[in-house]
Amino acid sequence: MTKPVVLIAEELSPATVEALGPDFEIRYCDGSDRASLLAAIGAADALLIRSATQVDAEAIAAGNHLKVVARAGVGLDNVDVKSATQAGVMVVNAPTSNIVSAAELAVALLLASARNIVPANIALKNGEWKRSKYNGVELSEKTVGIVGLGRIGVLVAQRLAAFGVKLIAYDPYVQPARAAQIGVRLVPLEELLRESDFITVHLPKTPETAGLIGEEQLTLVKPTMFLVNAARGGIVDEEALFRAISEGRVAGAGLDVYAKEPCTDSPLFGLETVVATPHLGASTDEAQEKAGIAVAKSVRLALAGELVPDAVNVQGGVLAEPIRPLQPVAERLGAIASGLALGAVQRIDVEVRGEVADLDVRILELAALKGVLQGLVHDPVSYVNAPVLAQQRGVEVALTTDRESDDHRNLVRVRLTLSDGSVVSVAGTVAGPKDTAKLVDIDGFDVDVPISEHMAFFRYHDRPGVVGAVGQILGEAQVNIGGMQVSRDESGEHAVIVLTIDSGVPAEVLERIVTEIGAHTGRAVDLAF
Repeated sequence: MTKPVVLIAEELSPATVEALGPDFEIRYCDGSDRASLLAAIGAADALLIRSATQVDAEAIAAGNHLKVVARAGVGLDNVDVKSATQAGVMVVNAPTSNIVSAAELAVALLLASARNIVPANIALKNGEWKRSKYNGVELSEKTVGIVGLGRIGVLVAQRLAAFGVKLIAYDPYVQPARAAQIGVRLVPLEELLRESDFITVHLPKTPETAGLIGEEQLTLVKPTMFLVNAARGGIVDEEALFRAISEGRVAGAGLDVYAKEPCTDSPLFGLETVVATPHLGASTDEAQEKAGIAVAKSVRLALAGELVPDAVNVQGGVLAEPIRPLQPVAERLGAIASGLALGAVQRIDVEVRGEVADLDVRILELAALKGVLQGLVHDPVSYVNAPVLAQQRGVEVALTTDRESDDHRNLVRVRLTLSDGSVVSVAGTVAGPKDTAKLVDIDGFDVDVPISEHMAFFRYHDRPGVVGAVGQILGEAQVNIGGMQVSRDESGEHAVIVLTIDSGVPAEVLERIVTEIGAHTGRAVDLAF
């Protein structure tokens, strides 16, 4: 059996390959060499990169077998996530791998700026003893303003607290009570700019944060203020910062990131009070190892056809443990509903009932959508592109939840509204110590049937001899029945047979059964497990 191909396009930690394990064929290329990348990516099922490889629409289109792009780090500026999503390619990163390393570097840049460590070091190595020239400032009792109190911002706050500083922060998405728990007072950005002796930036780069600290903001700060940016280039306007330092309106800066990278000729580099490093935030042995192991695990899941809930272009939210067994049930219910539909699907409603309704169950909606579309479209369907495919086809999708569930601890229902107004509805759950997937309702008929790889459904006017006829025809066709259940409506007139079988039912056999028993409908559904 051919092993999936994992293409490693940049130097990664040896622990990455070790975490991938023996189930893959590992290939290498130089991702910064465009021709080399495009030549190698065509055979790859997964692509592992860092920051030097540009994975744009052209590269994704060349990846005929590509299922996942894994960035061993945090930023995804070099990956065209939109094109990947359109192509059904999962994009994963390692969002927590470098947070400690990034926080420590920010603190290092702040200390280096405060104590003139870099120019003093250069002068001494040039044979100059300039002890009096490089007088610095203490952090103790100074005010440090943290712009962005996310995971890295919190780590920086915790580390700086040991220096006896006063901590203030600007972050419109953090509650004051949460900030107070770590000893930080939330303030508006303008107040932070006016009060801070040191400012350190820890925001993602978005259209809203680009240029957040520019010419106008730098007119508000103290002339003794030092600015640190180890987050993303472009959040701080570098030209405005250069002018402010040159004119004595800002004391200095510690920079690890730049608007355009690689950056080797910024005018900021000519200023003695600027400490500059070449984007070293994640450049520690520990961070690289964590990142490699994290994305290797995600690649294993993706290539096994399993859900990677923290993929950046999967809209399913967090896969909480109580939801996990219901996720494949929702997908199979979607496939069953799609297989039973006799017309174009106009709307998909996913209903989740029971205890899990208190949790984030968006992943069940996504799973059901994927299952439905697999039977309706010719394009490969994944957790990544299912919402895009539905939108392109004008299919509405809705999710409802309800804590009440009369008959089952948890229940997932998939309801399809077809273009002629008819409705197909199926519901399922998991039961027993092994979380066995079960079909418990089909268009209002109560059933209790394990969901299997091959199933068949017949609706008919109830009469004697139907069960025997179905069994005889399938037996003659060498199709073995694993299980069968008959359910009737309240009137007793209409019935449905649900079969689990060991193999698919040939179309001519299905048609023979429909004719023999006078069925309203007869459908065979094959599910991919």
